[in-house]
Amino acid sequence: MIRGLVFLVGAAAAAQPYDLLIRGGHVIDPKNKMSALRDVAVKDGKVAEVAAKIDPAQAAKVIDATGHYVTPGLIDIHVHVYASASKPSAYCGELSVFPDGHTFRNGVTTVVDAGTSGWKSFEDFKSRVIDKSRTRVLALLNIVGTGMCGGDIEQNMADMNAGQTAAMVKKYPQTIVGIKTAHFAGPEWVAVERAVEAGKAANVPVMVDFGAFRIERPHEELVLDKLRPGDIYTHMYLGAVPMLDKDNKVRDYLWQARKRGVLFDVGHGAGSFLFWQAVPAMRQGFPPDSISTDLHVSSMNAGMKGQINVMSKFLNMGMTLDDVILRSTWNPAKEIKREELGHLTPGAVADIAILRMLRGPVGFVDINGGRLRGDQLLTSEVTLKDGKVQWDANGLTREDWDKIGGRYGAQGDSAWDATINSTVRSRK
Repeated sequence: MIRGLVFLVGAAAAAQPYDLLIRGGHVIDPKNKMSALRDVAVKDGKVAEVAAKIDPAQAAKVIDATGHYVTPGLIDIHVHVYASASKPSAYCGELSVFPDGHTFRNGVTTVVDAGTSGWKSFEDFKSRVIDKSRTRVLALLNIVGTGMCGGDIEQNMADMNAGQTAAMVKKYPQTIVGIKTAHFAGPEWVAVERAVEAGKAANVPVMVDFGAFRIERPHEELVLDKLRPGDIYTHMYLGAVPMLDKDNKVRDYLWQARKRGVLFDVGHGAGSFLFWQAVPAMRQGFPPDSISTDLHVSSMNAGMKGQINVMSKFLNMGMTLDDVILRSTWNPAKEIKREELGHLTPGAVADIAILRMLRGPVGFVDINGGRLRGDQLLTSEVTLKDGKVQWDANGLTREDWDKIGGRYGAQGDSAWDATINSTVRSRK
């Protein structure tokens, strides 16, 4: 039986070397090749120690994580969070979501906005969303300067300026981690070529959402010639991807692309994940390098739901939990060249997810309503960013109300009581 998490507050916090201790959980830290019962201590927002046993008396606060999994904070490298009511039916407006309402409840501490802004709009995105979010929001810059605003805007080759795009990346290297091209429908290679040109100039990776699949620019040429090692193809299980041959085997060119270093990302979304692509590929050993959501208004209320749900799909397609965590933490951190994230090495930022595995009949849905039956469902119990609790699904980091003592909280203090009593007396 899974025990609850108990949150204990030390009386002499100032004298103790650790601010927080997570005890007894199964730590999965793929960077450090760790998958074992371990304690994790936190100090000043950083991981201080990971060991088999750490004395709880050394910590001001203790979480008992027995029966749970403790992982680095999850990293979702494909989201759309440049939210605004000013642009209807556009990803650079109403189709995006503000991050904090969707991240921590899924164990996610870092997201990468996938090209919703371009070099012309990035600073507005930064001031209105990135700088105001508790979630760590990084960005891929759209090769279209105006950003992902739909229609003719995204087809405007005159607005695909590699030089200006690279310059904006260099201006904000701590926030912009790559280039994105998406939704281009023409027969030309201009969008991909200018994105790669900008990526080379700024020394960052490129992510490609191929848009319309056309005979003039075949997918095979994209991943075998146009993309560089370390560049990312997202929406890998999209129905239009020529993944399976007539015998339902993964095509040779995809194995060749992976061998030359092209990376493959899930990017589930509302239209880009089908079990009839994913299940055969998984069975043949062609998994994603990174698991991501393509979070936006449509996807979160459909088959995708959230990072934890997408991860659970891969568990039920046969991927081990350790590999699911690898593809949701350390792998994406490497893909975006932010290797200070995605692990629990002492000294690393204390972004931590505490997850629970539920067992029993469950079902998962793809973008066209296909169902996968399974028996494993991950849930997010507690999420910490920079060592501070941001999400607690069941109040498990808190003390039972009847053990706190007294009338705890603002309405139970003596000043509040005096005010209420005075008001009552005056009305008599």
